[in-house]
Amino acid sequence: QVLLAESGGGLVQAGGSLRLSCVASGRSFDRDAMGWFRQAPGKEREFVAAISWSGVTYNEVSVKGRFTISRDNAKNTMYLQMNGLKPEDTAVYYCVAKYGIYRSRDLNEYAYWGQGTQVTVSS
Repeated sequence: QVLLAESGGGLVQAGGSLRLSCVASGRSFDRDAMGWFRQAPGKEREFVAAISWSGVTYNEVSVKGRFTISRDNAKNTMYLQMNGLKPEDTAVYYCVAKYGIYRSRDLNEYAYWGQGTQVTVSS
């Protein structure tokens, strides 16, 4: 069984930082792209960042310069370092993985989803 397990969410004040982790089990994703999506209350799920198997990244404009996505293929783990957090970053953050080496912002391309971790940013 393939599982993606997120951790690292929590409550932080505006301007603060959090580091999300996603550990994959049941299958190696070292030749597949992975990413992060988020969903705020009452809003649709949206793309945050993606990373190819080789480490090439792609960030949503709203988080560029603040969030950094990375991965450690040896540990089958992906990270999202979030700095300069804003109240509008409040959402449930989902770790995702897809077949294939190329990163994507299309949620329909991702076959595997974690259960999500809550990030709340207070003003």
